[in-house]
Amino acid sequence: MSTAETRQAYLQSEMQKRILILDGAQGTMIQKHRLQEEDYRGDRFADRSTYPQDLKNNNDVLVLTRPDIIRTICDQYLEAGADIISTCTFSATCIGQHEFFHHAEPGRHDQAYYEGVLADAPLASLVREINLASCRIAREAAEAAEAVDGRPRLVAGSIGPMAVTASLSPDVNDPGFRAVNFDQLRRAYREQVIAMADGGVDILLLETIFDTLNAKACLYAIDELREERELPPLMISFTITDRAGRTLSGQTVEAFYNSVRHANPLSIGINCALGADLMLPFAQELSRLVDCGVSMYPNAGLPDPLSPSGYGHTAEHMATILKDYAQQGLLNFVGGCCGTTPEYIAAIREAVQGYAPRAIVAHESDGTLCLSGLEPYNHHRRDGIMFIGERCNVAGSPKFARLIREGNYEEALEIARTQVQKGAKVLDFCFDDGMIDGPEAMTRFLNLVAAEPDIARVPCMIDSSKWEVIEAGLRCIQGKGIVNSISLKNGEEEFLHQARIIRRYGAAVVVMGFDENGQACAYDDRVAIAHRAYKLLTEKVGFPAED
Repeated sequence: MSTAETRQAYLQSEMQKRILILDGAQGTMIQKHRLQEEDYRGDRFADRSTYPQDLKNNNDVLVLTRPDIIRTICDQYLEAGADIISTCTFSATCIGQHEFFHHAEPGRHDQAYYEGVLADAPLASLVREINLASCRIAREAAEAAEAVDGRPRLVAGSIGPMAVTASLSPDVNDPGFRAVNFDQLRRAYREQVIAMADGGVDILLLETIFDTLNAKACLYAIDELREERELPPLMISFTITDRAGRTLSGQTVEAFYNSVRHANPLSIGINCALGADLMLPFAQELSRLVDCGVSMYPNAGLPDPLSPSGYGHTAEHMATILKDYAQQGLLNFVGGCCGTTPEYIAAIREAVQGYAPRAIVAHESDGTLCLSGLEPYNHHRRDGIMFIGERCNVAGSPKFARLIREGNYEEALEIARTQVQKGAKVLDFCFDDGMIDGPEAMTRFLNLVAAEPDIARVPCMIDSSKWEVIEAGLRCIQGKGIVNSISLKNGEEEFLHQARIIRRYGAAVVVMGFDENGQACAYDDRVAIAHRAYKLLTEKVGFPAED
């Protein structure tokens, strides 16, 4: 059997030669078995006093109670021609599993609630067990298929989006409320990724992203872990919810790409929500933008209760549409999401066979700074001045400072809105004032901004002299913003530490002209500090020059 190293080499080589085939919908296949509560419980969860919640439709636990069904599904997709099969772990995080295994407190879903979830040691151990079991089942199926013809099959660890979101409030009466925060998501994802790496997956598949801030928490956890251990490459796949071409949390395709490109993924793609016909313009846009692979795994059309499959596209029709994708050179990976079965995957494989994969060409930087709010903002110095609205800064606007001190955030939002209406391309937010709790104010205000699409469409500049305030802001923005600022005044070690964290969040940075000797005054000193900071950021931290 192949080793992890040979499978990685195979992946890198093979994706240059042909379009690789992903599997289809695991949930759709599980539904075909018409499982009942007893199937989900098995002997393991038979005790209702220990596990009082209904487990039906909690597909991830089937790897413990009905592993035979999950193995059969893996085998069927491999027989249909899938090169990559995914693990049954879409909701296998402590947050994702919590509602199934514990009584939820009615009306109690807030950050303190989820902090308790993270502290639940028995649940944490169960989540690791689910991930390891699922990885083992998929790996055994892949090795069995490889034994037949000698061709490696790859296992992708499925990382789902979670049912709670860091960018949207579940309370219509309080748009600034968040049930979960960035750090709680990061810790939950970290636990899952560690288990997947220990389970031997070949790819980490962060999929069905509807809130980019949730995804950024996962990307943060993955980058953190890469400093500690070897991890497999990453595939990122987001969901466009309708023909308008936006995610559920409001981002366009290019805004999403600007937000996550710092993760240097193996591929970026789109899955779920739409059929292949409606997904085409977004696939074309993504293919034009990215300098990595492109993956597409649409639904089997839109839901159709009159269709035998429950979806609008037959296997043949979906394959015909995706053949056009291949002819246009849009694909590196292709498969299916909701409604697709091994029949669909076999038809898709047949349709795209023989077409060259999309050429992956590294983009040469032209110095364009690529930012995003809900929409992209790409700025090059040849475009002239970047106009940054500074009125949401307590040091720059006495009115704004007064409103924040009074807790009148609604009126303060109008200041932000007016700046965007008057042409600000980026909004600066600063709460450095002795009468204001900086981290709390930054968090509350940015959460409220996120609920206002006409404001949130532009990128944010997180402005503070206090590191804890900067990081509080970075944990609230799903787009790609700018940090203002860091400097060398406390030495290289702190400078590099802060810069690496900013990069991990995916932001650009403003550097102040300070070093260990204080503020630069003479021209030569300014140039020397700028040159030193630039080299450190680009050569030691990995910042693109334009950031």
